[in-house]
Amino acid sequence: MSKHYERTPHLIAFTEQSSFKDTYAGPMDLVALEAHLLTPKSGPGKTVVIFMHPVGGGAYLPMVSALAKAGLSVIYCNSRYRGADSALLMEKVVADLGACVRYAKEKLGYEKVVLGGWSGGGSLSLMYQAEAEDPQITETPAGDPYDLVAQKLIPADGIMLLAAHVSRAITMTEWLDPSVKDENNPDDRDLDLDIYHPDCPNQPPYSDDFVARFRQAQIDRNRRITGWVKTKLEDFRSRGMNSEEFGFVVHRTMCDVRWLDPNQDPNERAPGTCYLGDPETVNNGPVALARFNTLRGWLSQWSFDDSRANGPACAGRIKIPALVIGNTADNACTPSHTRRLFEAFADGQAELHEVKGANHYYFGQQEKMDEAVGYCVEWLQKQGLV
Repeated sequence: MSKHYERTPHLIAFTEQSSFKDTYAGPMDLVALEAHLLTPKSGPGKTVVIFMHPVGGGAYLPMVSALAKAGLSVIYCNSRYRGADSALLMEKVVADLGACVRYAKEKLGYEKVVLGGWSGGGSLSLMYQAEAEDPQITETPAGDPYDLVAQKLIPADGIMLLAAHVSRAITMTEWLDPSVKDENNPDDRDLDLDIYHPDCPNQPPYSDDFVARFRQAQIDRNRRITGWVKTKLEDFRSRGMNSEEFGFVVHRTMCDVRWLDPNQDPNERAPGTCYLGDPETVNNGPVALARFNTLRGWLSQWSFDDSRANGPACAGRIKIPALVIGNTADNACTPSHTRRLFEAFADGQAELHEVKGANHYYFGQQEKMDEAVGYCVEWLQKQGLV
């Protein structure tokens, strides 16, 4: 209990038939989502802001409670893949978000729903809204049946993209170490592209030609992995093993010229850092993006060409009003992410703000947090959503 709001737990459960299990334990055909409802002291109001991140865990993020303190009802709902994204399918996470939106409207009685797309929840929220307004998906990128069209997702009334990146697949590709030549031997590397190696001939500030070659090599590596994944799946299916999976590790996935050269996508972040700490350490550590994978999970969330959770592409399919907020000291979602998202909307559809000097989470930055929340409240009022 806070003097500003009440936090109550909710369990959102629904049945879903599946040929195999991709989450740990629990009944085979039951999905159970853990949700937190934050109700302000002033009462629930007509509108609720719903946050979901693909891998969850943000119920106590500063932004979530700050919006409740500002008088807004907020739900933070964990997806079925809470804390474990190796087998995550974005299509199923969209269904999870759909279940939460339906629960908010039909069970809790909220008239309006606004999607809160925080960080990796930005492209998820955009994918959800694109499928709610313009349903298209009937199978996963691996070709397994999964019909979002039949689910009749309820469209939201607005979307707020807060410190959001463009997509898991694009972001991870921009962080993928392009020096790796052999996925089975990650120590076999191209020295010209190995920016953490002291003998790399290319040192910051990097030339435009080197950055272009580096970026293309990152995409090429992603596509090599994707090609191997598809071949592996085809081999299983050719032997009648249609539900067979395979776990694998992708090494060195936190390598970006932005971390070492502040002239790349410049903002007020500290050079030599990323949002997980020292990028050279994180590059091969256990918590970087896409470290542990499955074949289907890779295609759905990490494949540069196959993942449907492409934020800018999805933004171009939706019609609801949007708010985009970027933080100018963010060392995860740098300014180009904010611009790419904002520019993907139709003219006049989105409103853009930047919070000067704010880090990704607003940790230790109460005034920056208050500024961001002020933008949210003002925008919601202008849209008639509170």
